[in-house]
Order: sequence, then structure tokens, then C-alpha cells
Amino acid sequence: MTFKDIFKSSFLENITSVSLLDMFIALALAFGIGVFIFYVYKKTYSGVMYSSSFGVTLIALTLVTTLVILAVTSNVVLSLGMVGALSIVRFRTAIKEPLDIAFLFWSIAVGIVLAAGIIPLAIIGSVIVGVILLLFVNRTPSRNPYIVVIRCADHASETAAKQFLESRTERCIVKGKTAQKGQVELNLEIRLRDDNTDFINELSDMKGVESAVLVSYNGDYMG
Repeated sequence: MTFKDIFKSSFLENITSVSLLDMFIALALAFGIGVFIFYVYKKTYSGVMYSSSFGVTLIALTLVTTLVILAVTSNVVLSLGMVGALSIVRFRTAIKEPLDIAFLFWSIAVGIVLAAGIIPLAIIGSVIVGVILLLFVNRTPSRNPYIVVIRCADHASETAAKQFLESRTERCIVKGKTAQKGQVELNLEIRLRDDNTDFINELSDMKGVESAVLVSYNGDYMG
């Protein structure tokens, strides 16, 4: 064994398996598209509390996925080992918004496509996905649904309150009803004809109506 054989290693030989130029180009594009994904996520977020850390995670996920796929494509043996290593990874963080899953898959897909060298697909595909999300996610429906919670003293006041709502709104559907001795509570979904909500004041002043609450409903509904 010579002195040269001592330093000969397959590990050192793998250093040149991916060129520095390819690495810098792939990572730079991954960072740029990751920032674009973060921008689209910030503009389309419609949840209760915005988390900036999730947006930064999207950028990091794009970069990390690019690194992993670059390593996998450079060595067939490494790709087999990587499959086994990633199969034991488990993520325990709950996804609060269904749309967040789409952003996670978007970041991973961009990293895979960039590392595979299909740069036009990654750029053009990201632009198309981003534009579609910007157009459709925050699109305001023509008539927002509302939930009205009414507490009535008896059946007569309940009927009068429901008839009043039907006359003042475009649509009125009973979603729930709770009946107790001396009190009836109604939950109704309504569609307003305009932005005027003064009818709630009139409803609360009706005889037998103890209280009337109007709440904007932004959950999933059938309409």
C-alpha cells in the first residue's frame, strides 16, 4: 500500500459527482422560487393567525429538497439508502389549514424538478400555480353567508322572527334548534341582499325575542 492509496477514498471521489456550478444554479433557483411561494402563501392566507415561520419553512423545504435530490441523482447506491432513511421520518406537526398541504407539496415538487434539471418546468409551473392561487383563493363570493342566533320566549315569537328574516334576506335556512322550558334558540344561515345589517336591531326589538346575534360565517358550507 502506497501513501497515495491511504488517501484514496470513495468518499473523496464523490466530491466531484455534482459540479459547483450546478449546485449554485439549483440552490439559487430554489431560493428564488421558494421566496415566490412564500409571497403567494402570505397573500393568500385566510386563516385566523398568520404564522411567518411556516412561510420560512416553505423556503427551507424547497432548498432542502433540492439538496437531497441532487445527492440522489448523482449516485444510484445513495438513492437506495436515502429511500430507507427517509421512510423512518415522521412529522407530528398538525396542519391547521387544508391549503397549507398544497404549499408543502408545491415546495417539495419544485425542489425535485429543479434538482432533476428541468428548470423551465419548475419556473413556468410555479408561476402558473401561483397565479391560480392568487386569483381563486381570496376570491370573495358574491353573497357572503351569515349565521343568526336568536333566542325566543315561545313558539309564536320564534315563528314571527323566522318570517321577519325570510322577508328581509335573500335566503334563510334553519341550521339548528334548541328548545328548553321558556326559551327557544335558533341557528339560521342567511344570505344578505346588501351590506345593510340594521335588520338585526329590528329583530332584537321584536316582542318575545330576547337576543339576536349576527356572525359572519367563513367555514365550509354547501350553497
